[in-house]
Amino acid sequence: MELLEIVERTLDEVLPRAESRPAVLSESMRYAVGTGGKRIRPLICLASSVAVGGNAEDARYPAAAIELLHNYTLVHDDLPAMDNDTERRGKPTVWAKYGEANAILCGDALQALAFAAAAKAPRNVAEIVAELADKAVGVVRGQVEDVAAAADPSIRPDVPFVYEHKTSDLFVAAAVMGGFAGGGSPESIAALREFALNLGLAFQYEDDLIDGDSPYDRATTERLARETTQAAVDALARLPGKTDFLRTLAEKLLGRKV
Repeated sequence: MELLEIVERTLDEVLPRAESRPAVLSESMRYAVGTGGKRIRPLICLASSVAVGGNAEDARYPAAAIELLHNYTLVHDDLPAMDNDTERRGKPTVWAKYGEANAILCGDALQALAFAAAAKAPRNVAEIVAELADKAVGVVRGQVEDVAAAADPSIRPDVPFVYEHKTSDLFVAAAVMGGFAGGGSPESIAALREFALNLGLAFQYEDDLIDGDSPYDRATTERLARETTQAAVDALARLPGKTDFLRTLAEKLLGRKV
C-alpha cells in the first residue's frame, strides 16, 4: 500500500539510528514503534491531506509524529504503575524487555521526537504543532480519570470524557494535522474534526465489544458503534478531495474482530 510505505519510510527516517548513543535508548525506541500495529492514525493523517485536496507526501512528517506520540502512550500505559502489562502485540512490552526506567525514558524521547517530526511539515507548522500538543495533553487527561476510576471502585468514570480524550483525541490530531499539512480550509478542518472524533469513538466501542468489557450492554454498544461510524462517514461529504480511503477505513473498523 502506497500510504503505508510512506509511513514506514518516514518513521525509519526520523527514528534514531541503531548505533546512536546510548544504544539502549535508540534500540528501545525502534522496538516500541516497530513491534507491529495497524498504523491507523498515521494513515488517517496522510489520507486527510488528500481529502482536503492536498497530497499524502505533504503530511508524512505529521503522520510520523502521531505514530510516535501514540507509541509513547502505549509504552507508558504498559508500565507497572499503569496497566502492568508484560506483553503487547505478542512481544514483550518495552519495560519488560529493557527495564522500567528505560521504558519511561523511551516514552519521554518518543514524545519529544513526535514534536520534532511535526515541525517538519511543509505548511501550517504552528497549527500542526499546537494540535499535537493539545491532543497529547488530552490523552493524559483521559488516562488520569481512567486510572483513578480503576483504582477506586467508588469513583464512577465519566465514560464519554474518557473515550473522547483517551481514544478519540489521537484520531482527531491525526486527521487535523493531515488537513493542515494539505492546506485545508477552515471548513475542511472542521469536517475532519467531526469525522475523526466519531471514528475514534466507534473504534473504542468496537474494542469494548471485542474485549467484552463495555460499560454499556452489548446492544447499546453495538448501536453506538454504528451511529458514530455513520456520523464519521457523513462528515466526509463536506470534504473537497478524495475520501475513499477514509470511508473504507471507517466501514472496515466497524465489526472488526481484532
